[in-house]
Amino acid sequence: MKRNSTTKFVFVAVALATMIFPIVAAGQARGGGTAGNATPPTSPVTGSAAAGKQMYFAYTCYGCHGFNGETGRAFVGNWSSNLASEENFIRFLRGRANVAPATPSTSMPNFAENTMSDKQAKDIYAYIRTFKSHAPELKDIPALNEIVKSASRPYKP
Repeated sequence: MKRNSTTKFVFVAVALATMIFPIVAAGQARGGGTAGNATPPTSPVTGSAAAGKQMYFAYTCYGCHGFNGETGRAFVGNWSSNLASEENFIRFLRGRANVAPATPSTSMPNFAENTMSDKQAKDIYAYIRTFKSHAPELKDIPALNEIVKSASRPYKP
């Protein structure tokens, strides 16, 4: 009976480690890795954040990026060059808007000017720029650190 519970513990520890190590790696990249910039952009903003909030919800941006840009396909803490300025953001939104893709995509949709005006895009950008990171540093999550520490020890039956 003791061996069975030990085996279950090891299995759970390995499963958790398999799930956690990619999260830890992503969190380390978030702090300044090559995936993006941890510092929010500082370029000028001309849109209305209040109107942008309404557009963010109307265009269901939250469906992928969460309600604060930190979940799903997060960008807070990993600011890409697409969010460096209003111009970059609009260029990114327009990307392939007038070209039908050869195969369906799960990437972010592109918005032609007749589906989202530049003013609306600038408003969404202004709202996005109000987002702040609320995630604790990985080193400040005791349960996570204990799981990683336990999972990294060699197994001894």
